[in-house]
Amino acid sequence: TSVLVLADKEEIGSSGNTGLNTNFLYDFLCEICSKKNARRALANSWCLSADVNACYDPIFPEVYEKQNSSILNHGAIITKYTGARGKSSTSEASAEFMGRIRSILNQNDVVWQIGELGKVDQGGGGTVAQYIAKLNIDVVDLGVPVLSMHAPYEVVSKLDVYSTYEACLAFVK
Repeated sequence: TSVLVLADKEEIGSSGNTGLNTNFLYDFLCEICSKKNARRALANSWCLSADVNACYDPIFPEVYEKQNSSILNHGAIITKYTGARGKSSTSEASAEFMGRIRSILNQNDVVWQIGELGKVDQGGGGTVAQYIAKLNIDVVDLGVPVLSMHAPYEVVSKLDVYSTYEACLAFVK
């Protein structure tokens, strides 16, 4: 069974009755599974947390590690962990789950890449993955690389958007 959950308020800490830093997701999933089976269902669930990631910006190279950044026009990006100051305020996908995701994408000829959110102590950011992982659900961020994230003009590639779409379809299959 596939379930799509749309949540709100990610940019301000995922609070409120529609944010994932609440009991909203757990209560919703318990309703679907029946409270009795919820723990087993959560432990056997996989999740893609659909979120964008800042890609390497050659105009501001000092805030990126080029070898660990996504590149515009190179496909959907998998972000194993986010956060700031290393891995603060994040979750980290397990090696086994990363292997499953890579296999799914490769078997479906999806164009993808792995990247991080810039250099340690040069910014960073969090996603809702940490709140999903708290429910014992295997989760990883997958999305579109964005050039100049949170600037007046953000740039994305059509190839990256389409690859992200293909990745989500392959995951649901």
